[in-house]
Amino acid sequence: MHSPIRKGSHMTTTLSSSALFDAREAEANLYMRTFARQPLTLVRGEGVRVWDDTGREYLDFLAGVAVNALGHCAPVIVEAVTRQVSTLIHTSNIYRTVPQLQLAKLLIDNSCMDRIFYANSGAEANECAIKLARKWGKLNRNGAFEVITALGSFHGRTLATLAATGNRHYQEAFDPMPEGFRHVPFNDLEAMASAIGPNTAAIMLEPVLGEGGIYPATQEYLHGVRKLCDDHGILLILDEVQSGIGRTGHLWGYEAYGIEPDVMTLAKGLGGGLPIGACLSKEHASVFTPGDHGSTYSGSPLVCAASLAVVSYILENDVLAHVRSMTAHLVAGLEAIKSEGD
Repeated sequence: MHSPIRKGSHMTTTLSSSALFDAREAEANLYMRTFARQPLTLVRGEGVRVWDDTGREYLDFLAGVAVNALGHCAPVIVEAVTRQVSTLIHTSNIYRTVPQLQLAKLLIDNSCMDRIFYANSGAEANECAIKLARKWGKLNRNGAFEVITALGSFHGRTLATLAATGNRHYQEAFDPMPEGFRHVPFNDLEAMASAIGPNTAAIMLEPVLGEGGIYPATQEYLHGVRKLCDDHGILLILDEVQSGIGRTGHLWGYEAYGIEPDVMTLAKGLGGGLPIGACLSKEHASVFTPGDHGSTYSGSPLVCAASLAVVSYILENDVLAHVRSMTAHLVAGLEAIKSEGD
């Protein structure tokens, strides 16, 4: 049997643990300068703990930036991925796969949504939502194309999602930004109402501003925004990349408000560590036709198997109740610390 790796002039490099220190030194010559790295090289994770290349153990309070919803190397994820990786890793989206369909049914059955498109990240999921809103506006609102978002919001790092992001700090190096976005103060219903015009296709909000400082939308605000969308005949897109998958004690952040969006985007904890995003919509907002949108890796069997394991575990093991319990415990502890400092 021939090796699947062709021998030739290319070098194969293996980094042993003893070589990791040299790899850290070499990083400056290898990576683009996009990350302000901490002086750690992590080699293993389990639950809420990680270990570096010297064997030192740490409690991980970052959770991969809201990604490791079930902790590091959760057995249910490891088992699902191990099983799938030996069966079918990737295929084109011109074919159906079982994990993709199973996950779609699970997410739709447990939300207010009707349709799904898989992406590979939160930015891609939001890009999909923006494209969906633009086509919807073209078909249903005389070519409306603008999307209103909140100051302090963060929706991704592609050019469109960066333009949607309400923070000039992230935009300035890449001006000019794509047109079609307006930004208004968060939790200010009057400002939102004033921003809506004939070119408005959608309002896009995070139920909880993440990058903007962990500010939840008020009940009055989100209910008011939903009414504005209904009154003006525009779409409400909720970016649940951070607030979804149980992080608020509800499976979806919108459930705490008693309202329903027209479009919802997901990522981060959805894959439990593997890269997956999703854009879900109600039937009336599902205006894509073949050729409008796509992605090579969209809904790969491998990541869908991982995501299916994550969401199933959350739903079947009282994880949401545990999140609410731990939230109350944490808030009480923080309030006690605050009182001691007053």
